[in-house]
Order: sequence, then structure tokens, then C-alpha cells
Amino acid sequence: MSKAARHILLTGSTGFVGRAVTRVLHHAGHRLCHVVRQGSADRIPALGAKDRVIEVPDLFAQTATWWAEAMQGQDLVLHMAWYAEAGQYQTSPKNNDCLIGTLAMAQGAGLAKLRRFVGVGTCLEYDLHTPQAERKSVGTNSPLNPQSPYAAAKAACSLALGHSLPQAGVEFLWARLFYLHGAGEDPRRLMAALHENLSKGQPMALTSGQQVRDFLDVADAARMLADDALSDRCGVSNICSQTGITVRALAEHVADQYGRRDLLQFGTRPDNPDDPPYVVGHRGPNPHPLFPQSATSGTGAKAMTERMTQ
Repeated sequence: MSKAARHILLTGSTGFVGRAVTRVLHHAGHRLCHVVRQGSADRIPALGAKDRVIEVPDLFAQTATWWAEAMQGQDLVLHMAWYAEAGQYQTSPKNNDCLIGTLAMAQGAGLAKLRRFVGVGTCLEYDLHTPQAERKSVGTNSPLNPQSPYAAAKAACSLALGHSLPQAGVEFLWARLFYLHGAGEDPRRLMAALHENLSKGQPMALTSGQQVRDFLDVADAARMLADDALSDRCGVSNICSQTGITVRALAEHVADQYGRRDLLQFGTRPDNPDDPPYVVGHRGPNPHPLFPQSATSGTGAKAMTERMTQ
């Protein structure tokens, strides 16, 4: 898809990632249609002169017919909305609502004869807990094995849409986000909490910090996501830095900005035994199809669908 000015329907443009993506797309001169929850439009970071805002009580409760009408005249849908309440989203039953609502949205895309649909997933869809996964980067062809309702809903969504949208003549890309931080981050997340506590001279209770993560500033992630969305990439894309750093080293880097490493209390919080020790992404030169053999056996579409309905 050409990067010339496009008509793009966005969901999630009031969220952490969505606000950053909206800024990137506005800067590039694209015309945006924002579908947002009623009363939240003031959180869109900027509105272009030709932008459109559609407010609904619950975007995940809209019918396929409603979405087909909303998508008329659009070149692309970039679907970033999902339930993301910090501390709640991983296990919330609302993940099922988001999954069902997204399937209706995709059905609407087919009815509207939309050219391209881009959804946003998570690195937690991958199999990160096997011995083979330790110290090995996760590529777009890596097997899936989600360990939470949130990750399972995302993985099931990617697999379902990866079949249905191309059959309806709609290009489909699923962009999996790794560990993002930056402007507008929820204060309960690691980086924001570090800055909040250290700037006030308050101690910060931490785990051992030995976990290795692929951290990426949300502004860089937004540019990467927008580029992938406007490209001809189909299948899976990883939005990642391709570089690993321990949580300890990251925390020390932040603490050095305040000269207060003494406030970092490593080991005062227990390590989570379910937390994967190593998560680093790999983008690769090209996207990978959604259905490698390893992703459709054992922990593939059927197993994930069963997990979601249990």
C-alpha cells in the first residue's frame, strides 16, 4: 500500500499506543476516522481539520453491519482498541468481549470490501516458557502458547482473522507489540513507576530484575506500527527493538538519571514463577504468514479456542 495520504479508520486512538500512532499518522497527513467510547474523544491527542469522530457506548458491541457502514470510504482499518486496565486485563473476562467484538468488526470489513485490516496483538501470544525459548529471540514464525486469557484471546483473534479476512478479499496484518514505555504510560507500569518514585526520592520495591525484556519507546513503536500498517506486509509483524536488557539494568539506567540507585530495592518483591525469563523479539526481513505448522499444532487455533470458552 502506498504511503500517500490515506483514509484510515482507527480504534484505540485514545489509548497509550493509539495516541502515539495518531500523532504519527497526523504528521504524515493522513485523514483519520476515530471510533471511540462515548465521552473519551477529548483524549485524542490532536484532530486534523478533516478528521471524523464516531462515539459509541461500546465499540465491541457494534454489529458487522454497523462496522460495514462506518468503514465506507476507508482505505485501511487500524484496530488498536482492547481492554487494557493495568493489573486487570490479563485475566479479565472482558477479553472475550473484545474478541467477539473484533470478529464482528472483521466481518464488517468484508462486507465493506475494505482493502486492508491491521490488528494489534502481543508478544505474550508466543511460547515463551519452554527451555528452547530461553535466550532465543522470538520471530514471527515462532510457535504460539498463550498463558493468560488476554494472550489467548489475542492469539485466537489473530488466527481467526488470518483465515476469514483473506477469504473475504481483505489484506490482513497482525502486529504483535513487545514491552513498550514512554509518554502517557499508565503510572502503574514499570517505567512510569520508576520515574514517579525516584523523582520523589521514594524507594522502589523490585523483583530480582534478572528477567530480560525487549523494551521499546512507544514513539518508536508507533512509527514502526504505522509503517507496517501502510506497507504491503501481510501475516505477522513484530513491533520490537530486537535488543534485550535485564529489568535490573533498565531500572539502574533510570535511577542514574536521578543519581539514586540506592532507592532500588531488588529482591524485596518475589519473582513471579510464571514470568518468562527471556523475551526478545525479532522482526526479520519479511513478515511471516499467520499459519506456520508449529502454530497450528498442539497449541494452535483449536486449542486456543477451547481455552477461551472454558
